[in-house]
Amino acid sequence: MPPAPPALAFEGISKSYPGVHALQEVSFAVRAGSVHALMGENGAGKSTLLKILSGAHPPSAGCLRLAGEARVFSSTLEAMQAGVAVIYQELHLVPEMTVAENIFLGHLPVRRGVVDRPRLRALAATQLRRLGEESIAPDTRLGGLPLGQRQMVEIAKALSRGARVIAFDEPTSSLSAREIERLFGVIAELRREGCAILYVSHRMEEIFRLGDACTVLRDGRHVQTFGRLAETTPEELVRAMVGRAIADVFGRTPRTLGGPGLEVAGVVGPGLRAPASFAVARGEVFGLFGLVGAGRTELLKILFGSPAATAGEIRVRGRAVAVRGPSDAIRAGIVYCPEDRKREGIIPLGSVRENCNLSARRNTLRFGGVLDESWERENARRQIEALGVRTPSADQLIKNLSGGNQQKVILGRWLSERVDVLLLDEPTRGVDVGAKSEIYQLVFKLAREGVAVVVVSSDLPEVLGLADRVGVMRHGRLAALLSREEATPERVLGLALPVEETIPAPP
Repeated sequence: MPPAPPALAFEGISKSYPGVHALQEVSFAVRAGSVHALMGENGAGKSTLLKILSGAHPPSAGCLRLAGEARVFSSTLEAMQAGVAVIYQELHLVPEMTVAENIFLGHLPVRRGVVDRPRLRALAATQLRRLGEESIAPDTRLGGLPLGQRQMVEIAKALSRGARVIAFDEPTSSLSAREIERLFGVIAELRREGCAILYVSHRMEEIFRLGDACTVLRDGRHVQTFGRLAETTPEELVRAMVGRAIADVFGRTPRTLGGPGLEVAGVVGPGLRAPASFAVARGEVFGLFGLVGAGRTELLKILFGSPAATAGEIRVRGRAVAVRGPSDAIRAGIVYCPEDRKREGIIPLGSVRENCNLSARRNTLRFGGVLDESWERENARRQIEALGVRTPSADQLIKNLSGGNQQKVILGRWLSERVDVLLLDEPTRGVDVGAKSEIYQLVFKLAREGVAVVVVSSDLPEVLGLADRVGVMRHGRLAALLSREEATPERVLGLALPVEETIPAPP
């Protein structure tokens, strides 16, 4: 008897956009009851492949096979009806609707022609319980949840459809350690049930913990499929991804710290349960670590004036500044790269050039409001070149770039300004290992030039690798300030955990 065909197979998939060959004849297969990792640098074609799988984009050539049957989806609905679910890195949810409505959007339970609200709430509660999120009320408006919980709702939405082929695009990038463990448990259960899992992540530890096999893409082409991850090393994957070995992803070099850069004294605002006080010297990288919901993002937003602090003082290079809104912060030399790029960092329908020049152009307007086209073109060219942004031209819509390249454009926007304080919230979320190294080097370069840098990250090794000092947040409070020598993984994680919770320390 011939073996059963794979649950999912990509056969000669190609996709071209104007001026871009995003994918070129990509072929590999995913077996039922397995987790197949998909890796590659930003711009390698991973997101494009997922969009084809989801039915959002048709391929230019090639086809998919589901259990041996050739399919080319013309819509996302068609893909869902075929048993395919894709959970994207950038969430596809409706903030104004409730959690329950988002989970069952498109297949709401109906009774006598109207939505059966009690049944909807009960079904949503079942899905949330499956993910260990019983604390989320089904009737809660989704927009009021933090990003980590919104991510879990997205996962519940996909699981509610009973899909047999499920693709995860960087699903843990905004989750706490506990949420990640619950997610991994769900994936393990789906695997046991015979689902085919396609798992996209830049985190090596996740790939080797979950994956049975791994396919690597580079520049839109299939480089290699490692059929048995248990017999593969991280070095082999990195070499396949970037075409070179990366010995030290952080690349720290000694720096001389200067005088006061950012001073925060008794700052109070929404999301903080106690006044926050700390200082960052010029040339210093200050790391903020904490679990999802600890108040890290809220603190950075208050420093950027969105919303403004209700009490306390902010000083930049020794001078008190009144930060009533983001425009005040920018003029004071404080700039911010948000965690949620899609909602808060970019103008999706704007070009790369427009997004890059958006803030600093106020300094170059001529004759009362006319754009200086020469400056606009030259500044965008300079930032694209300096940051290695992968784009066919500065006129490309930024929404068509990978997440890592969008992040570089946001950084380029602020590097077009005078920067004294750089606030980075999850700067490498969804960014591949090669681009991470580039971003780290940029952080250290700015520090060497005297910028005070504050980095928020849920990746503990990243915080410890970048920071000269570490602040630990817990329950909306700045719980501790640690020197680099004091900031061991065990101590930082222990301070970040709620007092009633204990988990094993990292190896």
